[in-house]
Amino acid sequence: MDLNELLRDVPDFPKPGIVFKDITPILADGKAFREAVDRTVEGLAPDDVDAVVGVEARGFIFAAAASYKLGCGLLIVRKPGKLPAATVSESYALEYGTDTLEIHRDAVRPGMRLVLIDDLLATGGTLAATARLVERLGGKVVGIRFLIELTFLAGRSKLKGYDVRSIIKV
Repeated sequence: MDLNELLRDVPDFPKPGIVFKDITPILADGKAFREAVDRTVEGLAPDDVDAVVGVEARGFIFAAAASYKLGCGLLIVRKPGKLPAATVSESYALEYGTDTLEIHRDAVRPGMRLVLIDDLLATGGTLAATARLVERLGGKVVGIRFLIELTFLAGRSKLKGYDVRSIIKV
């Protein structure tokens, strides 16, 4: 199945000059969504993964389905102030300014084998920060997965040393 055919380009969203890659047609098609999840977990053995880490917000969709498929735990990384218990944070540079991500302080146990999942790889900053965050807590990143990779932004270069895979490359 060619999932790329189901992506919808939305010009000038969220601001002029951006072409947003809308994944909702893939989510709305049960066979396509199943295919996307199955391909996300390809090469991952349930015995080799302790938890999947989903990144806010669309990454939660694929991470939850992948953790179910693998039969492992689901951890979530959110923007500041969204998690109820004690957190640790990691800030990272954006083109103009910085952003911060948080995870519960007790979410990652030392030695946990983690797969990080988000819907889109653009510049790589979000997942590089997520990897640093979980590694600071003692986790081991055994894979990073995306539905879509915007290859022209070269975000993969910020994730060197990791097993990075994406399903759709544009």
